[in-house]
Amino acid sequence: MSAKDAPPPLPEPLLVEVADSHTHLDMQSGTVDEALARAAAVGVTTVVQVGCDVKGSRWAAETAERYGNVHAAVALHPNEAPRIVLGDPDGWSRQGAREAGGDTALDDALGEIDRLAALPHVLGVGETGLDFFRTGPEGMAAQERSFRAHIEIAKRHGKTLVIHDREAHADVLRVLDEEGAPERTVFHCYSGDAAMAEICAAEGYYMSFAGNVTFKNAQPLRDALAVAPLELVLVETDAPFLTPAPFRGRPNAPYLIPVTLRAMAAVRGIDENAMAEAIAVNTARAFDY
Repeated sequence: MSAKDAPPPLPEPLLVEVADSHTHLDMQSGTVDEALARAAAVGVTTVVQVGCDVKGSRWAAETAERYGNVHAAVALHPNEAPRIVLGDPDGWSRQGAREAGGDTALDDALGEIDRLAALPHVLGVGETGLDFFRTGPEGMAAQERSFRAHIEIAKRHGKTLVIHDREAHADVLRVLDEEGAPERTVFHCYSGDAAMAEICAAEGYYMSFAGNVTFKNAQPLRDALAVAPLELVLVETDAPFLTPAPFRGRPNAPYLIPVTLRAMAAVRGIDENAMAEAIAVNTARAFDY
């Protein structure tokens, strides 16, 4: 294993226990027990395991049922909806013919998400939303239809909505406004600027910051963090993605939350314990556990 592929070392433990508000344990190496043990060793004692398709959502629900410190969120990722509707195996629907029954297949998948969302150990519906990074017009329509359905599911079951928003800020905010956001709404891996953070704050949306807030080119994210109300701020890994500096490019995992949290505390100009205390309270409130 090269140094680039090697897991980063365990950081200095936090003195205040916190939660990783968004992770993908099923995409990480090693076992769930190993991941949770490493995280707990540095003060990360709770994780929210997030599904991106039917299979992953079932796994999230099953894992949350087995582990008391794992909470589940279930959904079809925005890029999953075009894959289902348009028959695009990669999920990037810039073009491609609609397969017969694509809409029915999406309805069936959404029906399973609805079933899973009713389970008591499933606390969130997500990650859902819009991702226009590589998506063409047909894919956008499928994503928006799926997003609206997830909002309805979250509200009907009283679950937290977890939003994936990539290069779609205005449309995500528009759909939330048109549908009416659930009582608890989290922008996972917040990617907007300070102006959008003020809009989210006015609506009471939580903003969860990931390791990319530490990247050199991420000043707009740090500006957003600086103006976001502290009571609406969460921290996440989105592991195995978005490993914080100085370990960017190496595998991410919940045990690296302290690295990101300390960088966030520096942006806010507060003590890391104060940052951790706020995040612990916020995450419990955001996911109602």
